[in-house]
Amino acid sequence: MVSQWSTARLGDMTGKRIIVTGATNGVGLATATALARAGAQVILAVRNLELGARRAAAMVGDTFVVKLDLADLASVRAFPALFDGDVDILINNAGVVARHRDETVDGFEMTLGTNFLGPFALTNLLFERVRCKIINVGSDTHKRSSIAFDDPHLRSRTWSAFPAYARSKLAVMLWGLELDRRLRAARSPVSTYLTHPGWVASNLANSSGGRLMSGFHSVVTSVANVIGNDIDAGAAPTLYCITEPIPPGSYVGIDGRLGFRGGPTLSGRSAAACDYHDARVLWEFAERETDTALRV
Repeated sequence: MVSQWSTARLGDMTGKRIIVTGATNGVGLATATALARAGAQVILAVRNLELGARRAAAMVGDTFVVKLDLADLASVRAFPALFDGDVDILINNAGVVARHRDETVDGFEMTLGTNFLGPFALTNLLFERVRCKIINVGSDTHKRSSIAFDDPHLRSRTWSAFPAYARSKLAVMLWGLELDRRLRAARSPVSTYLTHPGWVASNLANSSGGRLMSGFHSVVTSVANVIGNDIDAGAAPTLYCITEPIPPGSYVGIDGRLGFRGGPTLSGRSAAACDYHDARVLWEFAERETDTALRV
């Protein structure tokens, strides 16, 4: 059965303020566009300000472009001072698939640093200004991964692109698990959610820029255009977390076969992504690496 959810469920979001990271391409662009069209003020947190300005100019609604490079903690730390006031929702959408093993300026394995450690630090630094929700974009690829806590940056283990991506998304899933636990324990008014956009051809390819393997990109794009979601459908699980009365901590995925194409629905996660011990260990690791802490 095809989900009947649509962006009409957003209603009138006038007066709401929302940050979307990675908003220049793919799912992030579709998410930001839908929210701006619904009346929200959308802060596009992007690496490329020129492209961000072009994307914002093409949107209908109230938008504001702010520099953010999640692979650079200096940029992450500078971000909160680049705009005033609180936000209702923080959407950690940005993600990359690295072409080869590389490190961020802070010495993190590039995929883990960009997809997990950067957003982790950003969320901690912004948390006191978030009024309502934190939505972290995970992936069903987490179901085929594990984390080597003795070598989290894969300095001695074999590295390859999509296994590194999958483990970064498992890290996001475990972070979301522990974040939800801490918010509930503190009786915080802020709730958090995890999402999976399905297989969207243009999303990671575009957001990874030159880091994505061009030959592999063409193959992935050809296949995903046939069996995957378009960017609007890929944004739907994130938007579903805003509109629907679902439990805090929920994981929203795709109702289609194998999670490739379909509408948003509550989804299941792997046993590894439900391990509270590993979630706590990962959280403590991320605190040390980023020198940030959540103040609930």
